[in-house]
Amino acid sequence: MIFSILPNMSRQGSENLTKKICSKLISLGAVCVLPKEYSDVFKGVEFADDVEAVKNCDAVIAVGGDATIIHAAKNAVRCNKPVLGINSGRLAFMAGLEEHELNLLDRLISGDYNLDCRLILKAKIMKGDEELSCDYCVNDVYVSSGSGPRMEAINVYLGDKLIDSYLCDGILAATPTGSTAYSLSAGGSVVDPELESILLTPVCSHSLFDRPLILRPDSVLTVNSLSDKPLRVSLDGQDFTLLEPGCRAVVNRAEEKAQFIRIKSDNFIDILSKKLSDRKDLR
Repeated sequence: MIFSILPNMSRQGSENLTKKICSKLISLGAVCVLPKEYSDVFKGVEFADDVEAVKNCDAVIAVGGDATIIHAAKNAVRCNKPVLGINSGRLAFMAGLEEHELNLLDRLISGDYNLDCRLILKAKIMKGDEELSCDYCVNDVYVSSGSGPRMEAINVYLGDKLIDSYLCDGILAATPTGSTAYSLSAGGSVVDPELESILLTPVCSHSLFDRPLILRPDSVLTVNSLSDKPLRVSLDGQDFTLLEPGCRAVVNRAEEKAQFIRIKSDNFIDILSKKLSDRKDLR
């Protein structure tokens, strides 16, 4: 088997953990391929650029926290490859294994694991009929004023029907996977990833009546501004794209799904309780 290993080398301990993962997989007869930029760090493995590595592998292994796993998943979706996250961070809600569980990599080789196929979103920036940009997101799409703590009037449509003109810091459209990320902090519901849906969560809305909504998975959301100032659109917490006046963001379910490898038998409630009920790691 061939594995594309994508480590977050900025994480303390990621280099040593990645070396342990590669050593274990190689001992099991697998081939490990890492990004070319790390050719002076790792030995006994192969190197390729990210696109080729993912395209030609059997599975992607992301070593880091949730942001690393999400980034790897977005690359893997384009090539229909599954992803295993191995935690070298703190929370890593999406990780399938912890550092002390590398002995379970035997199951990855033998195929003794399950695949979680999860809904992801596609976000487009449109100007009239022209598509200015389009990308996937695993967790959420965030549309905000982007100018500090300043409320903005933001229109949100479901299909061609106006849901509301929110006076708020921003609007989140999240997947069930992303329900435990920023949406949770903004007061959104926690949703089991097996329940396909799209979450709409206003952030710091200046109203007594604006509440998070859980929408059917085939919903199409359109977001634009009521003012002549640009908004910012960020996918999965990454660098923002400007949503200029006269443009709109269109968010809907992608045809593709993210595939996450689950080697252990813990379910969503087990993970929720373990990861979120005791945050001693932040103290």
